[in-house]
Amino acid sequence: MVFDIWRKMKQREFAPIYLVYGTEAFLINETKDLLLKSALTEEEMDLNYSVYDLEETPVELALEDAETFPFFGERKVVLLHNPVFLTAEKSKEKAAHNVERLEAYLKEPAPYTVLVIMAPYEKLDERKKITKELKRNAEIVEAKKLNEQELKNWIKQRAKQFSVEIEPEAIELLLMLVGTNMFMLSSEIEKLSLYAANKKQINTAIVEKLAARTLEQNIFTLIDKVVQKKPDEALRIYYDLLKQNEEPIKILALISAQFRLIYQTKELSRRGYGQQQIAGFLKTHPFRVKLALGQASRFKDEELVQLIDLLADADYKVKTGGMNKSLVMEMLLFQLNK
Repeated sequence: MVFDIWRKMKQREFAPIYLVYGTEAFLINETKDLLLKSALTEEEMDLNYSVYDLEETPVELALEDAETFPFFGERKVVLLHNPVFLTAEKSKEKAAHNVERLEAYLKEPAPYTVLVIMAPYEKLDERKKITKELKRNAEIVEAKKLNEQELKNWIKQRAKQFSVEIEPEAIELLLMLVGTNMFMLSSEIEKLSLYAANKKQINTAIVEKLAARTLEQNIFTLIDKVVQKKPDEALRIYYDLLKQNEEPIKILALISAQFRLIYQTKELSRRGYGQQQIAGFLKTHPFRVKLALGQASRFKDEELVQLIDLLADADYKVKTGGMNKSLVMEMLLFQLNK
């Protein structure tokens, strides 16, 4: 687990080789920053830290650097980006790589170097020998999207770093308001923690008062007002979005996307798919699926089909310029609330 590897890094326990792969950019950046902060002093950074783009540089040149003794320090860090040769993708690299050279290094890595291979890909080609050798010899940091429980645990631990506790209900509300983007969540947790520094506790009232709403989460709340048959409150959210210079056509697109998600999750759930399976099938976060399933339970199938037809009609009117865009949206919100 990535958090266990972070803990070892903080304790200055380093593996000679790390393979960081996955598509969660926050975990990739956090791993890199924590490693550098723990492994090198500021004075050592200039001399003992190297970065190579393997789309431009042959891997053997980077390995020559890794095998060179560090200057005025006990270790060096060498980062390798974009190892496309680990995937099944056709290579667009300008550099040709001697992969056998890397295989040899994996068996006898330099004891004074921390070699980090950054592979921001969803999948690696497990059929390749080099991939198998890497997974056998390197410390694996899987930067995958966290599931709901992992995300909640991370939020709790993140708050603890600021010496603050966050209530379970506050975590739930934070995810509803901010979404699952870890960069945004990290920023919000820091802000909430500073506000709650004296009481040492983040509750739902603090989250409600201070948490920034993303456009997507405002759309979710707007749809929730539609579900509850509260057109006045739905319109208030819509007008607030207009004041924030959001375009009616963009708002319409997000409303349509959310209703499609509601319909899809309802249908897949009826077919026996679980929350994680639905998330994988629709390529969205499990927490979004959970929220959509909650909203889906408030609609009959025929109601959802009618609503999607209304959204398609509104989309046509907006794009053909037949009516004022904002007026189309106001009429749509009233129709959705019937």
